[in-house]
Amino acid sequence: MISVEGDIITKHRDAEMISKALEVDNLSSMTTTSDGEYIKTKIQSEKIRTVIASVDDYLMDLNIAEELCRYISP
Repeated sequence: MISVEGDIITKHRDAEMISKALEVDNLSSMTTTSDGEYIKTKIQSEKIRTVIASVDDYLMDLNIAEELCRYISP
């Protein structure tokens, strides 16, 4: 069985707030952490389709979290 995995690393003004918003939607095969201005999400699965779907969902959630933080952050 193969394992497909990858990291998504993005830079944000309020990485910790966005990271916390994203963590609640993580699947068991995902981990999201923040470090300074960066958010790192690791995704892994035995199926490429699962990884692709997870990345797609994650990027949509990231976009929404960024928009919301933009409105509530000073």
